[in-house]
Amino acid sequence: MTPFAIAGIQMQVHAGRNNIEAMGMRLAVLMARFPWVQMVVFSELAPFGPLLGNAQDLPGPAEDAFRALAQRYDIWLLPGSMFERTAHGIYNTASVIDPQGNVVGRYRKMFPFRPYEEGVEAGTEHLLFDVPNVGRFGVSICYDMWFPETSRTLACLGAEVILHPTMTDTIDRDVEISIARATAVTNQCYFVDVNGVGDGGVGRSIFVGPSGYVIHEARGNEESIPVEIDLDRVRREREVGIRSLGQPLKSFRDRPVDFPVYQRDAQSAAYLQSLGPLAKPSRGSRAGLRAAHDLVEAVRVGEHHVPAGPVAPSAQPLDVAIAGQLAPDAAPGSY
Repeated sequence: MTPFAIAGIQMQVHAGRNNIEAMGMRLAVLMARFPWVQMVVFSELAPFGPLLGNAQDLPGPAEDAFRALAQRYDIWLLPGSMFERTAHGIYNTASVIDPQGNVVGRYRKMFPFRPYEEGVEAGTEHLLFDVPNVGRFGVSICYDMWFPETSRTLACLGAEVILHPTMTDTIDRDVEISIARATAVTNQCYFVDVNGVGDGGVGRSIFVGPSGYVIHEARGNEESIPVEIDLDRVRREREVGIRSLGQPLKSFRDRPVDFPVYQRDAQSAAYLQSLGPLAKPSRGSRAGLRAAHDLVEAVRVGEHHVPAGPVAPSAQPLDVAIAGQLAPDAAPGSY
């Protein structure tokens, strides 16, 4: 048995102010109650919320604060993610900090939630790190898990646990719960998915084991989730199969076919190109008013002249309005 104790902190995240002090308080309470915890994971964008105007330099003061917390409590710490300001643009970046307060790696989200996570560049490098005498861990962020290639790559590089801070404040959280279970079982690994509440999400963080069994699913309130996992469970599953049945990683290794869709040649890309641009729908552009207008036109062609009402003007996007109120230099952020 190779036990390791991970805790997720599902907490209230505010878009309009710095959340680092509150994160420190939640961490202090967690460690006072459960001193056996060895690693703590917060939700995506927990430190400053989802507005680009709060982008930080890395390294910088915010990351330094988390380095001090990791060292104080002698834990591995993944403090969610922050918008990182660079000369090449803004990234959604998660820092991994060891118990000595060292940053062992930074992961830039590969799949920003486009078209809604506007103004955020995509990362291109995976992040894996080893906890000595325990095992190998990988990191992904939120929308990354909708693209199974990200998790499969981590597993093929040896990740036995995937740490996945997320910020889902939308109606598709139930779908993500299914994806979390599927990711764990198809990659025969632990999947640790931590969501926020308030401006940081709808909660329902979930920890899943390598057999696809749910270890814990939180509700929609603030919650601390300390869990002991067993890395030998992953190794056993990968040796003999999921619940002593399927062995997907070995089957993927021994596959007789490669997948040309990943080569982006003209043939494989033709259908995808036909889908049109990756753009945020505007009011009346594809549904609702536009569909009603088309119906009116169809009726007119049939000589039933029904007057069409005026098309409502597009309103200012809500995230732009919020950004203007909370941070003068902010722009739409992540969801």
